[in-house]
Amino acid sequence: MLWSTSWVLIKIGLRNSLPPVSFAGLGYTLAFLCLAPFVLFKPSQRRVLKRLTLQEWGKLALMGVVYYTITQSAMFLALATLPANMVSMLLNLTSVFVGIAGIFLLKEHPSPLQWIGIGLMALGVGIYFFPIALPQAQIVGVGIGLFCMLMNVASSLFSREMNRGATLPPLVITFVSMGVESVLILITGLAVQGPGTLTGKEWFIIAWMAVANSALAFTLWNRSLPGGRSAQVLTAVESSILNSLMMPQIAILAFVFLGEGLTTKDIAKLALVGIGTIVVQLKPRKNM
Repeated sequence: MLWSTSWVLIKIGLRNSLPPVSFAGLGYTLAFLCLAPFVLFKPSQRRVLKRLTLQEWGKLALMGVVYYTITQSAMFLALATLPANMVSMLLNLTSVFVGIAGIFLLKEHPSPLQWIGIGLMALGVGIYFFPIALPQAQIVGVGIGLFCMLMNVASSLFSREMNRGATLPPLVITFVSMGVESVLILITGLAVQGPGTLTGKEWFIIAWMAVANSALAFTLWNRSLPGGRSAQVLTAVESSILNSLMMPQIAILAFVFLGEGLTTKDIAKLALVGIGTIVVQLKPRKNM
C-alpha cells in the first residue's frame, strides 16, 4: 500500500518538474538518514555492523546497487515518460520471471496452483497491451520500463537470497544497502540533472516518501523475506506476486488523483491480477 502511494507522489513531483534521478536520490538519502539513529544508537544493531564480514559488505553493497540504484532510478525515469498504469503493468511481469528464475537459482519451485495464479496475472498484462499501439514518444519509456522490470527480477531474487538465511537483521540489511544506493543516486542525479526547484510541496513529498515509503516500507519488506518456519516470511515468487497487488491499487489511485482513465479492459485486468494473487496464496507451502 505504501509503495502504491509512491507512484502517485512521484508522478506529482515529476509533473512539478523535479528531475527524476535527483528526486529519487534526495528521497533515499533522507530515508537512509532516518534509519541511521535506529542502527547506530542501538547496541545490538551496532554489534551486527561490527561483525559484518568483507563478503557480507560486498553483497549488501551489490544489493544496494541492483535493488535500489539501478531499479529505482529506472522506475523514476519510466514514470517520467509513461502513465503510472503502464509502468505498473510492465513491472507486473516480474512475478512470471521470478517464478522461472527462482527454480534454477534459489531451488524454490512454485506449486501448480501458484503457476495458475502467475498465468492469470500474465493474462492480465496481455489484455492491457494487446493490441500493441504505442506513440513514438513512449517507445523509449517502454524500453526503460522493461529494463526496470528485469532489474526488479534480479532485485527480488537477490533480496530473497540475502534474507532467507535470516543471519542479518532486516534493519541492518536495509540501512547498509540503502546507504550505498542513496549516495550513488544522489551524486549521479545532481551531476547529470541538477537539484531542480524545490518548493514546500516537493519537500513534503520527498520527506513523506523517505520516512514512510522508503525507510519503513523497505524494512518491512526485508522482514517478510527471511527463511524459516514463521508464517510472516515469503518465498521469492510469493513476495513478488503479493507485491503485484500494487497494480490495482496504483490504477485506482492514478484514476482518483492523476486523472488516468479506467476502462472496462483495465477493470478486467485488475480482476485477473487480484484472483491470481489470491490463488498463489491459497495453498500452504511446505518447509523450505
